[in-house]
Amino acid sequence: MIPNPFLGVFLHWLGGLASASFYVPYRKVTGWSWETYWLAGGVVSWIIAPWVMAALFSRDLLTVLSQTPVSVLGWCFLFGLMWGFGGLTFGLTMRYLGLSLGMAVALGYTAVFGTLIPPIFRGQFMGLLQTKSGIVILCGVGVCVLGILFAGAAGISKDNELSREKSKETVPEFNLKLGLAVATFCGIMSACFAFGLAAGDPIKVLSLAHGTPVMFQGFPVLIVVLTGGFVTNCVWCLILSTRNKSFAEYVGIPAGRDKGASIARNYILSAVAGFTWYLQFFFYSMGETQMGKKYGFSSWTLHMASIIIFSTLWGIALHEWRGVSGRTKLLVFLTLLVLVGSTAIVGYGNLLSTQ
Repeated sequence: MIPNPFLGVFLHWLGGLASASFYVPYRKVTGWSWETYWLAGGVVSWIIAPWVMAALFSRDLLTVLSQTPVSVLGWCFLFGLMWGFGGLTFGLTMRYLGLSLGMAVALGYTAVFGTLIPPIFRGQFMGLLQTKSGIVILCGVGVCVLGILFAGAAGISKDNELSREKSKETVPEFNLKLGLAVATFCGIMSACFAFGLAAGDPIKVLSLAHGTPVMFQGFPVLIVVLTGGFVTNCVWCLILSTRNKSFAEYVGIPAGRDKGASIARNYILSAVAGFTWYLQFFFYSMGETQMGKKYGFSSWTLHMASIIIFSTLWGIALHEWRGVSGRTKLLVFLTLLVLVGSTAIVGYGNLLSTQ
């Protein structure tokens, strides 16, 4: 199949939209602790959805996984386990910083590490500097980082301008110092997901050999990586449930906490959030196949940029930027402009590689 970078960029945009949107249903959950709805949604996003979608779109799924070397499965699982630490703190980042600033800081680290480490590890980085397409793609990565810096500057500017009371109207648990610390840890560990996908290349080869269409070759890899992430998140949520005595929330709403809350509604909202979260990598896996094998690592930059673009738009829609100065609004506009430009530059670099 001939790569189509324009289609790849579009699919990565869809994935970014899904990732930026998944937390919105969680905001409507009432009467449950964070660990309860995070694990309820996680069962869908990390276990149910990957298996169902891989079974639907790939061929001989169980045979492919059984034929995969144990070492490959082990590395994918381990990187997923490490990514899980980033995944479980991602929700905390949203709680303490809000969608816009939280996404920008966490994904800034993730974009840089997740994009550049795989080609450096494979010894391909210097080769990128010797081709026009490679140079253009690296410039796109640099522009993406610039956009992330604008996003972070906008968030800090907002924090300096708004009173603590005003900030808490849109982000009730806003805490800049704690949020930045959590976001930094989250971003670095989240980059491990990119390493897990790269480690799963032999699984893709086996899947193709069994007749899976090129577009869907990455779905079996997601099963292994996300299982590792599920273990980390599940253990932490169970620890929190024990500490906070919140296990009863799985079968009801505690007395005196949101009389209008519905357990059925909470499960539905959590499931929607979990499936929406999974869709980011559903589209990512397909988009990666369109960027060309040599420059597939650039998919991570497209993914991160798209997430920040749409999370910023969500932040605007949810009035997280209400009451800020014209300077801050300009930084938000520059964030969107520069990040959209970065996806165009990376896409153009991949197009050059196909020619």
